[in-house]
Amino acid sequence: MHKIVIVGGGYAGLYTAWKLEKRLKPHEAELLIIDPRPYMTYQPFLPEVAAGSIEARHAAISLRSHLRRTRVIAGGATMINHAARTVTVEPADGPELTVTYDTIVVTAGAVTRKLPIPGAEEVAIGMKHVEEAVAIRDRLLTAFDRASVLDPGAERQRLLTFAFVGGGFSGVEGFGELLSLATALLKSYPEIRFSELSFHLVEASARILPEVSEKPGKWVVEFLRSRGAHVHLNTRVVAAVDGHVELSTGEAFDANLIVWTAGNAAHPIIAKHTDLPTDERGRLVVRTDLQVGTFDEPVANAWAAGDNAAVPDLALGTPGSFTVPNAQHAVRQGKRLASNIVASLRGERPRPYRHDSLGVVATLGLGRGIFQYKRIVITGLPAWLMHRGYHVLAIPTWERKIRVLAVWLTAAVTGRDIVSLLSVQEPRKAFVSGGIPHAR
Repeated sequence: MHKIVIVGGGYAGLYTAWKLEKRLKPHEAELLIIDPRPYMTYQPFLPEVAAGSIEARHAAISLRSHLRRTRVIAGGATMINHAARTVTVEPADGPELTVTYDTIVVTAGAVTRKLPIPGAEEVAIGMKHVEEAVAIRDRLLTAFDRASVLDPGAERQRLLTFAFVGGGFSGVEGFGELLSLATALLKSYPEIRFSELSFHLVEASARILPEVSEKPGKWVVEFLRSRGAHVHLNTRVVAAVDGHVELSTGEAFDANLIVWTAGNAAHPIIAKHTDLPTDERGRLVVRTDLQVGTFDEPVANAWAAGDNAAVPDLALGTPGSFTVPNAQHAVRQGKRLASNIVASLRGERPRPYRHDSLGVVATLGLGRGIFQYKRIVITGLPAWLMHRGYHVLAIPTWERKIRVLAVWLTAAVTGRDIVSLLSVQEPRKAFVSGGIPHAR
């Protein structure tokens, strides 16, 4: 039986496997998916997970629950040798595995781009995974508890200072949601004043949200500043040792939380550990039909989609343009990829991938957002409702849609849940200490 191996269980990987199960007969192919996490993370919901508006588990879709015919291998792919048709997999326990295949599908996605800034790797938290969003939320809530019993001073100010590095969609949405949560918390913490909160968004370029046009981008900056945020444009972080953030402008402050959202970098397996063709940015070279290679030199039985692939953007009509790395494209590429693999196996011609953008929408905190489609710009509550409506429709499976809606409706009546479970990261602490609480 033909063996199809999918490397990566994100948007594109899940949808490719899902659609292959529906389109292929049981005897036509054996399906395997390789990912170190046994679930797909719906990343557009991570800012709301960080703000406590969505339960963490509801932003993750179990691969084993929803892929009935696909074997899930829990481990990280460390090498793709297409010449030998093998993938090397490193599981959490046990020796390396060598998985053979007839057709390879690479949907490993991208990783958070890290820069050689002193201290950043030791103290910063990314925001690509559910675990990170939960840690961000718990760190903020715990900071309020600790600051509320301290006298005004340097330590109290450090606890109430939060920094986001990177002004793309992930950074701006996370920043806006966390600022909204912190402002709402003041009702429950009368010991803390609004003036004591210090939120910093640091962006190296002259604008944030490059996916929207210049005027809406300026509106977002003005909106965030009107809510008390510090937005640093044309500014780089030059050091973050022990949480002491130094900016290229000469400003400096001590931050309790540093969230790193400064763009994406090529997945290491694509950039360094495969014989498949890549471009100068470490992405797989693919054709418009998502087959790896070029029209002059296609690579047989190799396909790719998502953030790890340089997919030509036919909708723009500009030579050399590629689809932007977002969920909107990854989901649709996964569906097209599955159809094209089935067509190829059955001797039919694959179809090119083309998707006209549906616009961009971002949350800026509870009840606030921005939407743009071409020249149409909507802000405030209507845009926020559009954000929630679009994403509850876009998240896979009816089971997850129902769970997310239930939490939203409950929160609308009862308010946010402001319980911090930071102690989960040290589950044995209470047992070892005999139940004696420790402030630090």
